[in-house]
Amino acid sequence: MIKIQQEAKTIHRVGRPAPGYSYTQAGDPISDEQICEWITEFLAGEGAAYGYRKLTVLLRRRQKLKINKKKVYRLCKLMGVLRPQRKIIITYPKRLANNRVITDSNQLWEVDIKYGWIHGEQRFFFLMCIIDVFDRAIVAYHIGLTCEAKHLVQITEEALTKRQLLDQAVKPVRRSDNGPQFISHRFEKACAEFVMIHERIPPKTANKNAHIESYHAIIELECYRRHEFESYPQAYEIVSQFIQDYNHIRLHGSIYDFSPYEYMKAVKDGTVKPKQIKV
Repeated sequence: MIKIQQEAKTIHRVGRPAPGYSYTQAGDPISDEQICEWITEFLAGEGAAYGYRKLTVLLRRRQKLKINKKKVYRLCKLMGVLRPQRKIIITYPKRLANNRVITDSNQLWEVDIKYGWIHGEQRFFFLMCIIDVFDRAIVAYHIGLTCEAKHLVQITEEALTKRQLLDQAVKPVRRSDNGPQFISHRFEKACAEFVMIHERIPPKTANKNAHIESYHAIIELECYRRHEFESYPQAYEIVSQFIQDYNHIRLHGSIYDFSPYEYMKAVKDGTVKPKQIKV
């Protein structure tokens, strides 16, 4: 029989002492020494890579023991056979959204996804947009029946190209929620390649992504509710046209009743005072 190694330090336990045995499903007592022998046999055989949780499963299945994983953990620890805990390596650490004062275009872009319904086909479509917080323009967008990280990377590159920022050292900060596209390794890798900072808002704080959320409310009221889309091509055409009109024609109350592109031109020409935005 294997004897359990005694710990060097005295452990002051609270509650009843460990009984030194466990029971089989038939009610027969089995000593801890016998259990340790079985653990050793498992580790010497096919269970060499198993941790205490899987060893517990083996003891229950093969030896018909009534034993919990806490006791198996304790025995493995006393035997010195605990496997080291896996370390999760975070390649791209999460960066939380900071309070900022926005004074010009291309300082902060918000991105999010909105669903639309195609009545004639009884299915959803996706709209993913990047909005510039300062000038309120939709810089780039994706409309599709799927919405994945690769689409996010594509519109990010498109937005940087449109704003002539691909080769610039200073690029906009990207802000998003914690959706699967935004926390994906593919997108974070792209942000590193583009040399862009990506920050994520904490859960249940949609107000930190307020400008894209406000835009979603606009497109819901002024586009989605005004049309009953019969097909995906029809939805694509109507939504794309709305975005173009939003950028170039639709008056925006928070930027002197200009459209986003008119406001950008007015700021560039110096005919209006730029509005500072606190986010």
